[in-house]
Amino acid sequence: MIARTLLPKLLSQARAFPVVTLTGPRQSGKTTLVRAAFPDMPYVSLEAPDMRQFALSDPRGFLANYPGGVILDEVQHVPDLFSYIQVIVDENRQARFILTGSSNFLLMERISQSLAGRTAVLTLLPFSFEELPPGPEAYEERIFCGGYPPLYDRGLTPTDFYPAYIQTYVEKDVRLLKNIGDLNAFIQFTQLCAGRIGQPINYASLASDAGISPNTAKSWLSVLEAAYVLYRLQPFYRNFNKRLIKSPKLYFYDTGLACSLLGIRSAEQVGLHYLKGALFENLIISEF
Repeated sequence: MIARTLLPKLLSQARAFPVVTLTGPRQSGKTTLVRAAFPDMPYVSLEAPDMRQFALSDPRGFLANYPGGVILDEVQHVPDLFSYIQVIVDENRQARFILTGSSNFLLMERISQSLAGRTAVLTLLPFSFEELPPGPEAYEERIFCGGYPPLYDRGLTPTDFYPAYIQTYVEKDVRLLKNIGDLNAFIQFTQLCAGRIGQPINYASLASDAGISPNTAKSWLSVLEAAYVLYRLQPFYRNFNKRLIKSPKLYFYDTGLACSLLGIRSAEQVGLHYLKGALFENLIISEF
């Protein structure tokens, strides 16, 4: 496993809280990290249909199999478990639970209802510069490849990984968060967001180009943000009120994903692309 800088924080929070929730985009390495950090804890993936059905139909019986705690992967699939975990950790101070999930919106909603004050929440993003293995020095290559672990530990190429990632994650998982019906419009909207990297967000212009209403544009941006595809960077002014009312800028969590959405197929294309400066800015901002 490639060492992650979040590991010491994860271990310290696990000693301080009965529950630790690790969020982040799919394929960012959450499962690998928690299994390496807690090798002696039982592990259950709720992506598995049989385990998910067991947990859905009998959450009390499911958790009874792990009286001392367990690692629950993709726990947002069984939201009823949160209330039962609350009861367990309140009654048994020694119980420890490590939860992972790829949907920040669904996780935070349940945590605020059931586990507030009982869980630490950490976020694992794709590799930072410090975590990446030694590689090409050209910034165009860093921008094009991005930081998702499968590109480095499984030897996948960006042109193979990102289109499949967009299809399985953005087109399916992300859409389920909001029950988005028009798939083509949503993908086009995501591509339009990639074309606005580093720019102040103009909701009316973005909505007009995507053929949707401004309110829908705001809603879809929130979905993409909750799914760790992109984020809005709030402005910084000396005047605090301006920080709240001025338009934020748009950035992607991973430049490799943004490149794929922009149709960039090689590092050489990055150097010639009209968004080269914006992509470089995104790379540095995300590293911070």
